[in-house]
Amino acid sequence: MQGTGLIKFLVVVVTIACLYSLSFTFVTRKVERDAAAYAQGDMAKENAYLDSMAGEVVYNLGIAKYTYREAKGNEIALGLDLKGGMNVTMEVSLQELVRNLANNPKDENFNKALENANIQSRSSQSNYVSLFVEEFEKLSPGVPLASFFATKDNAAYINANSSNAQVANFLQREAGNAIDNSFKVLRTRIDKFGVTSPNIQLQQGTNRILIELPGVNDEERVRKLLQGSAKLEFWETYDNMEIYPMLENVNSALASTLRDTQKTSTASTDDSTADTTDAGLLAALGAGQDSTTTDSSESQLALQNPLFNVLRPATGLGPNNQPMLAPGPIVGYAQLRDTAKVNDFLADPVVQQIIPANVKLLWGVKPSPRTPEQLELYAIKPTGVEGGPVLAGNVITDAKDDFDPQSNSPMVTMYMNSEGAREWRRITAAASADANNKRAIAIVLDGVVYSAPTVQGEIPNGVSQITGNFTIEDTKDLANVLKAGRLPTTAKIVEEAIVGPTLGQAAIDAGINSAIIGLVVVLIFMIFYYNRGGWVANVAVIFNVFFLMGIMASLNAVLTLPGIAGIVLTLGTAVDANVLIYERIREELSLGKSVRQAIADGYKHAMPSILDSQITTFLVGVILFFFGSGPILGFATTLMIGIITSLFTSIFITRIIFDWMLNKGWDIKVSYPWSANTLQNANFAFVQNRKKIYLISGLFLVIGFIVVLVKGFSLGVDFQGGRTYTVRYDQAIDLEEVRANLNETFGLTTEVKIYGADNQIRVTTTYHIDDTDDAADKEVLDKLNEGLSKISGNTYDILSSQKVGPTIANDIKSRAIYAGIFSVLVIALYILFRFHKWQYSLAAAISTIHDALVILILFSVLDGIVPFSLDIDQHFVAAILTVIAYSVNDTVVVFDRLREYLNMPRRKSEPIADTVNLAINRTLSRTIVTSLTVIFVMAILFIFGGEVIRGFSFAILVGIIVATYSSVCLAAPLIVDLQGKKGISESASSNDTASKANLKPAKA
Repeated sequence: MQGTGLIKFLVVVVTIACLYSLSFTFVTRKVERDAAAYAQGDMAKENAYLDSMAGEVVYNLGIAKYTYREAKGNEIALGLDLKGGMNVTMEVSLQELVRNLANNPKDENFNKALENANIQSRSSQSNYVSLFVEEFEKLSPGVPLASFFATKDNAAYINANSSNAQVANFLQREAGNAIDNSFKVLRTRIDKFGVTSPNIQLQQGTNRILIELPGVNDEERVRKLLQGSAKLEFWETYDNMEIYPMLENVNSALASTLRDTQKTSTASTDDSTADTTDAGLLAALGAGQDSTTTDSSESQLALQNPLFNVLRPATGLGPNNQPMLAPGPIVGYAQLRDTAKVNDFLADPVVQQIIPANVKLLWGVKPSPRTPEQLELYAIKPTGVEGGPVLAGNVITDAKDDFDPQSNSPMVTMYMNSEGAREWRRITAAASADANNKRAIAIVLDGVVYSAPTVQGEIPNGVSQITGNFTIEDTKDLANVLKAGRLPTTAKIVEEAIVGPTLGQAAIDAGINSAIIGLVVVLIFMIFYYNRGGWVANVAVIFNVFFLMGIMASLNAVLTLPGIAGIVLTLGTAVDANVLIYERIREELSLGKSVRQAIADGYKHAMPSILDSQITTFLVGVILFFFGSGPILGFATTLMIGIITSLFTSIFITRIIFDWMLNKGWDIKVSYPWSANTLQNANFAFVQNRKKIYLISGLFLVIGFIVVLVKGFSLGVDFQGGRTYTVRYDQAIDLEEVRANLNETFGLTTEVKIYGADNQIRVTTTYHIDDTDDAADKEVLDKLNEGLSKISGNTYDILSSQKVGPTIANDIKSRAIYAGIFSVLVIALYILFRFHKWQYSLAAAISTIHDALVILILFSVLDGIVPFSLDIDQHFVAAILTVIAYSVNDTVVVFDRLREYLNMPRRKSEPIADTVNLAINRTLSRTIVTSLTVIFVMAILFIFGGEVIRGFSFAILVGIIVATYSSVCLAAPLIVDLQGKKGISESASSNDTASKANLKPAKA
């Protein structure tokens, strides 16, 4: 094989890169095990330990050192379904935005248009502003929109003569600003919340923001944090010189307290009644760590100057190059890893008695270019009403990132309304009154300082310019923050999923067990069927899993339960390329070729089928990635990476091993005597019996459609909206009793299903489906508890919950439909591109649509009969698309063989029916073997993978069987009918002997 050296080099490089990427996960797991051992079940103590380790180096590679926080950012992140936590979708209320921009008019048609647009937006793909303008023009023809929006606050953009189109553009721009600003506010709040590996994404083209918070267990706090209005404020500040003496007192008090604590700790290390405050201070200094990892002199310095050891005072050089306190509101700098320690110190009751009530210490939003990896601490002076800010952010009418015309450096221009301008004039005059000691005004959003510019003079007209050492990105961010102060809208949670850590651990165990068992089954089967060639394929499979996990870690991909299902599925499909190669090698050996030549030709002739089959599956993975959300993204990511790694390992690593074995003179076998001729001489009349097959499939679809029309589907909460709860009782329950109790409580039909064990249920209710606010959430939960508690003598826990608003549900359904249609079209276009015949493309499309319809019918027919949930939800859509990909995977292998035969001169004069039938039979062994490997692993996933993805694995399991049937019995035979009657002969057989041109009787 050419390029062996390069391939070996790539294998070594990729192996080292994967080991490096995976190593972070092992390092962080060790730290977390140490934390758990130290805390002995005390979560507060465990969290304090991990906080103290955040900035400590835990991974030293010599050339690079990584703190726990940095290592945590590089580990394999677990999704909510594996780790527990919250997954929410925030929706910016554009209805509220438009109403507020018009100063809340009382006009009946205006408000009716707002409401109509809100209702239509639930099912329409048009944006809210366009729907509103369209509705308003219907209800109030001839009335200009400018009559509502030409207000004083909007004067910079709209006047009384503005056209409706101009007003619509203004509203579109403001809607975009509102969404972007909400995103920025939410991102800042989440960063402050301290969640490990949070994920926040702006859903492009919509007014929604997707947020994942792994490990969160205080859901109520998160809801309040995310749904609160943006709070922009302007505060007066202290000068550093005024605050430094106070910080010295704090440092001395902490040193005294820590000395006393250390003495007490030394005298009685086993005293369980030690002061928890002092223990917390020691933890802040990292006292919980192994003493061998901390230099003794540094520890002593930390005890003598605890505050200044982690908070460096703000200093500079004086006139004589002597160090002095730097003027301005910044009083100190702390490394990012030390901010938690500083906060612990400042929260200590002893320190709280030293800090006056009229002093607030707030962190900056991010490190400045002058102090990378450090945050600035600002001293804020509460001088406003009731000790608050001097000015609220709602006086801002606009803010723009701009350039200073004199220095051509980035700056921000800020505009205030008339009321704010008057107050701003007074504030800036006072701040700049002393020419030798001009004060700064801090711009604070949600308790974080974004900027603290020094006031250079009185600003009389409410138009201010903020300059400094800004980058263009800084000015854009600051302008957005200032505009957040006038943000005339709110963001509400419209979709929510809460997964308890108990369910998460169960999901992890189930996923890992199914993956391990699936791997073992595939390895055993390959050895059992392919002899020594099976061992070679198994080495490739192991490398494949290793590379897959390493690449996922390097890409910071989130591992979800469907992602584990994707890994399990990859195990089944990873051997697909090897099966194609081995089956082809067996054919070449049967022609009398040497082992070396048979291997070379086997790889060569199998390559087109391998690439076509894997590319079609990869394309479906891409579509899933763009149309899916949440855990489905994890499945799509795993599927795509798995295809790439399986191609690399199956084609190149196995070839390297074979070449090495040949050079060593080893006897290479790809079968046992009993398996050597399995299906090699198959001669089934698939084409000749195709009309009977069409009739069977047609009857099934017709009867199935009738059942679907009568029975319908069980829609998951993400397709119909509502709320779903997973509940576990201590003892087995009577399902009908629980259902009756909940129906009575909610006053409507409630869906209650056994979910796994007979003491665990899943409850889905549409009660208050249109209300997504906190009050509705509480009322639904109260009624749920009321109904569940009627089962006397049987306590219960709510393990997880999910809420989906009707707008989100409609959007998910639309995306699912588009994903399905788009998948079929993309696959059909790819086959048309590869085979240059519309008949191949149409046959594949019909076959895949058939498979999808069969699975849909089975989910309707079997729902309520089988003892597990068969909901139509996002997981089901992922399963359908996977089956479509697999169906085409099998189909293109037959098509490739058919194309190969049709290009042979001796077969051009033969009836196409015979050639198609021969292609099906010659690839039948490969089709059956690969189907069996996938069926094995999916059956294991179905049995051991857990209840969360049982319906998902069932859909794929049944789908593989249906796809195998359609590829062999429908797709290829359809080619015969789509080609037309010319040249078609209903030959009774198609064995190799009869198909050879020099032995076959001539036909007219």
